[in-house]
Amino acid sequence: MSIETIPAQTPTRLFIGGTWLDSAAHLDVINPATLTSLAHIGDATEEQALHAVGAAHDALGAWGDTSTRQRSEILRRAFNIMTDEIEDCARLIVLENGKAWPDAIGEATYAAEFFRWFSEEAVRVEGGFRPAPAGDKMIITTYQPMGVAYMITPWNFPAAMATRKLAPALAAGCTAVLKPAAETPLTALWIADVLQRAGVPDGVVNVITTSASGPISTAILSDPRVATLSFTGSTYVGKLLLAQTAQRVLPSSMELGGNAPFLVLEGANVEQAVAGAMVAKMRNGGAACTAANRFYVHESVVAQFTASFETALRGLKIGPGIDRANHLGAMVSETERDKIVDLLQAAAQEGAQPRAIGEAPEIGAFISPHVVSDVVHGSTLTRNEVFGPVVPIVTVSSTDEAVLMANDTDYGLISYIYAADKGVGIEVAQRMESGMVAINRGLASDPAAPFGGMKESGLGREGGFAGIHEFLQTQYLAVEL
Repeated sequence: MSIETIPAQTPTRLFIGGTWLDSAAHLDVINPATLTSLAHIGDATEEQALHAVGAAHDALGAWGDTSTRQRSEILRRAFNIMTDEIEDCARLIVLENGKAWPDAIGEATYAAEFFRWFSEEAVRVEGGFRPAPAGDKMIITTYQPMGVAYMITPWNFPAAMATRKLAPALAAGCTAVLKPAAETPLTALWIADVLQRAGVPDGVVNVITTSASGPISTAILSDPRVATLSFTGSTYVGKLLLAQTAQRVLPSSMELGGNAPFLVLEGANVEQAVAGAMVAKMRNGGAACTAANRFYVHESVVAQFTASFETALRGLKIGPGIDRANHLGAMVSETERDKIVDLLQAAAQEGAQPRAIGEAPEIGAFISPHVVSDVVHGSTLTRNEVFGPVVPIVTVSSTDEAVLMANDTDYGLISYIYAADKGVGIEVAQRMESGMVAINRGLASDPAAPFGGMKESGLGREGGFAGIHEFLQTQYLAVEL
């Protein structure tokens, strides 16, 4: 089998009620590194989408009544299967998303960990039991599954975004309808197959792929059988979905856009900062909501930081991710690549100095990394989430100036701080208006930690102890004494 074909037995049809179903229309899945077709997948209609809702609703009662230990064991089996077949998962990610092999293996491993983490959390949801202060009753607090969960995932992390939602929902006793991005549906369908093999009952997990995301989502969110929405994507689309969920007062978890600042403060170890920046910026080719988007570097170290960063970027090999020697793969599509080019052109027109580092292949949705000097805070590259391998550097004269600029955004997902020591880093971190802060390291995401942001970067948390509670509702019992 060619390394540029999808693994054998990869599902391509809709997954509804435990059955793989055909559809009248189909979509092409494109390999962004070659711009050739990988597979034809189902293109669900509104009727099929509501069929998936019905299947999830029919399975809800029995699944919610299973013991937490049963759910835990199924999720653990899913973790084991996914771990055993991790290279199949990574290959799918590379082929449909374009990212480099190390990033794909990293994502697949991270994605599997959500099954393990929530297999453990399934049996550890704590309630409450205490006498009322008045002494007239006992206050018992317990948690119930929220119900049918509708999940919408993006193209940049097709495995991790699916498992980060499915694992806690299933652990909580909810059922699910998952709609992955049309650009990267194969990984989500493969994960559904893993869950089926792990023993998830028919109807508990349903996956629909479609070219009509808006109408499909409107139909699903209008259905009274749907109890909650979990969305990862842009803030713009998130606001549109929140307007719809408001009509039904539907609980919603939103992981939205970011504009992550990366602060290199006076006295910071520059080489460590560059190593961290290579992870924070270049992981996934910069196509991550957690990617460092703008760099605020103290004037005493900016020249050294810029030169060292460029040297590190020159060591990257650019090319198709399926070649394991490459470090930077393709963007997910030519459209996404061209958006980055447009932002670089706008920056140049504003007086910034973009410099391409290395040469990208001519065929495919590739783009070279760019370092951009003479960037002014408030300009295009500091106001827009680039979602690509672009490094805009702003020179600052003090920590206070860096913090002020870093917080000057509508977004607040994550910040990165490199300081002379951890104490200074923690002090500055507490001034940051972001839900997560990485101090003297370039990576913060962990299934055991609460992932989420402040301001327009979202609502709720995924992962950690909080993740399962996005799919649980509190019930209070007043018991007469």
